[in-house]
Amino acid sequence: MLPPLTPPGTRVSRRTFLTAAGGALAALSLGGCAPEGTRPTITFHQSKPEAVPYFRDLAAKFTASQDQVRVLHDMATNLSASFVRSSPPDLGCLNYNLEMARFMERGALSDLSDLPEAASIRDDVLDLTNWYPTYPGRTSVIPYSVMAASVIYNRRIFEENGLEVPTTWDELIAVCEALRSAGVTPIYGTFRDPWTIAQGLFDYTVGGMLDVRAFYRKLHGIGEHVGPDSEVSFQRTLLEPVKRMVQLATYVNPDASSRGYGDGNTAMAQGQAAMYFQGPWAFGEIEKAGTDVDLGTFPLPMTGDPADLKVRVNIDLSLWVPEVANGQEGARAFLQYLLQPEVQDPYNAEFLGFGTAKDAPPVTDPRIIDMQKYYDEGRFYMGASQFIPNTIPAANYLQAIVAGADAEATLRRMDADWARLAFRA
Repeated sequence: MLPPLTPPGTRVSRRTFLTAAGGALAALSLGGCAPEGTRPTITFHQSKPEAVPYFRDLAAKFTASQDQVRVLHDMATNLSASFVRSSPPDLGCLNYNLEMARFMERGALSDLSDLPEAASIRDDVLDLTNWYPTYPGRTSVIPYSVMAASVIYNRRIFEENGLEVPTTWDELIAVCEALRSAGVTPIYGTFRDPWTIAQGLFDYTVGGMLDVRAFYRKLHGIGEHVGPDSEVSFQRTLLEPVKRMVQLATYVNPDASSRGYGDGNTAMAQGQAAMYFQGPWAFGEIEKAGTDVDLGTFPLPMTGDPADLKVRVNIDLSLWVPEVANGQEGARAFLQYLLQPEVQDPYNAEFLGFGTAKDAPPVTDPRIIDMQKYYDEGRFYMGASQFIPNTIPAANYLQAIVAGADAEATLRRMDADWARLAFRA
């Protein structure tokens, strides 16, 4: 019998972990039992740092539960190089982003649509993979975990100052003014690390005002002709959200330009600011300080209508099997094992993820529970920064803007960079 993997208090279905492993292996056509030491090995690539020990344990338990396939956990493979050499890992479990989408677009990932587990994924979550270029007629990736992010706030500071969570832009500014008047830093900024500006301030302001997917669809259609007179452009379409981003940046700590991600986590643990524009991945670092800070989350209001409130999401982990994988059968069996509720649900509970299955249980952690209703209703968007190729230094441009650079001129430069890339393509 497999030892239980479920943390105390986590929902477990009527099936055991051994049943989950056995069900997945039913699809494996490797013939009878293989002698120890001769069974095929599949390579499982998973490199999310904080989750490596967790998945290494799952791989070991799956290997021990049967004698037909062995799972080798890998976290060091260079994916681009491995695909070029036609020797990619057999199964991947990674963040699904613009770089990863290149493999799907080129048909390097196999079709998983025949697996019953593919039909169990929420339609709106599966559709998130279609925000990036796809390969026609294939379900190339299966979302495993969605991370929802919004404004982290200190509940006690809000209560002590008689403040309610804002639901409109004007209410947000009023909250910032009230906090500053009370001698409290409204927002903790970590501008030394450009990615924190892109992920937080930029993504939240743009996503709270615009249809991110529609913007990039049009931008791709315009291609090399993007500019101030095109239907959409960075300069024309994103200028208003970016101006509001700059306005919010006036409410940060005076030393924000010299503070990084680690400083922000420490400051929030010590109650040095009321709000923090970070995702739930920061909670684990904040928790290490051992303080009793009471934190929650709310979507950044960017308009005058509470109905416009949405949270930022990303496919934090997705499962995929390369077309040229040597161990496709074993990889698909382990993939099915990972997607069993007894395995998937406890992972999301422990790492503050939102379930991707249609019948996934709601989150229970009080720090993220207020985002559940937005997730349930599909009121979410993917971050605008995640659709800009790495060859355009968008995070550095945004860092320059909050440091005082002209927003319109900087966005015009982003248009020029986009047009140049489109022309080369």
